[in-house]
Amino acid sequence: MTLEERIILFSTLGEYIKENRASDEFISVFQLAKSKNPWFTQDNIIKALEGICDTFLKFDKLNHFVNTYSREYFNPKSPKKVGVVAAGNIPLVGFQDVLHVVLSGHIAHVKPSSQDEVLMTFIIKILHELNVASVDFIKLSDKLNDMDAYIATGSGNTSRYFEYYFGSKPHVIRKNRISVAILTGEESKTQLSDLGNDIFSFFGLGCRNVSKIYVPKGYDFVNFFESIEYWNSITLHSKYVNNYDYNKSILLVNGDKHLDNGFLLLKDTKEMHSPISAAFYEEYDSLEEVNAHLNSQKDSLQCVVGSDMDVKFGKTQSPELSDFADDVDTISFLKTLEEV
Repeated sequence: MTLEERIILFSTLGEYIKENRASDEFISVFQLAKSKNPWFTQDNIIKALEGICDTFLKFDKLNHFVNTYSREYFNPKSPKKVGVVAAGNIPLVGFQDVLHVVLSGHIAHVKPSSQDEVLMTFIIKILHELNVASVDFIKLSDKLNDMDAYIATGSGNTSRYFEYYFGSKPHVIRKNRISVAILTGEESKTQLSDLGNDIFSFFGLGCRNVSKIYVPKGYDFVNFFESIEYWNSITLHSKYVNNYDYNKSILLVNGDKHLDNGFLLLKDTKEMHSPISAAFYEEYDSLEEVNAHLNSQKDSLQCVVGSDMDVKFGKTQSPELSDFADDVDTISFLKTLEEV
């Protein structure tokens, strides 16, 4: 497949998804995915698919992305087999890696997470049906023993496993990261409402979900709680509310200082990694102090959200093609494989 054919393939996939996402076939797949992973509600699956279609699979966006590089980046003389170990915390979270590998002209051997196997398998099946030649570029694999390179995403524990097995080959191995927000106290209710999306989308399970908030000393959370009230229906999801009840009981037993609006727990702490149903917050004296602290933590951060930041409120779960996970340019990494 030529680069132009690959771009057409993915843009056609976006059109196909939009035209058929309400079909019986798609709904049946959604239900099967939810049965395998209760966090994958139909609303969240559709939200993930819409995000992929709008940011990754539009012809103009694909062309623009490709044109930010030299053409040689997408026409390797000898395509390599790239093992893609996908995460499964949110629906189709590994799709961007698959897209980057195939756009680059290499061969993606995809091992989906057991938590997201249904959706990833379904999307790859559609790609094969849209263009039979894609079978040579996108393959589902149970084992990735004989690859030329690897792109693997997981937790801190699984990253050590990946390093052990894949470390001798060119690789991109991602660990847990978090996203944070910086508030100044001047935010509008719309901005705070958008921050609610950054916290609660996909139940807060993604590394792009905000789990830590920095606020000026003496910050009043009344406006914040009022602005995110529309998310109160999240407690209708049994797994979320079970996490909320458990984490609330831990805070109460330990006597930890916290705020509670009935569906989100805010704990005052210097810790960074908050559990599901909770967000941590920390007061600051100056923005310079916060920026210096975050700079020291940059290797553990995915997004920093704020009115003066590159990532605006409400946009954490809307990455563009060039918003690389862990800030590692996957296209440039794939270009180096010609030297292998």
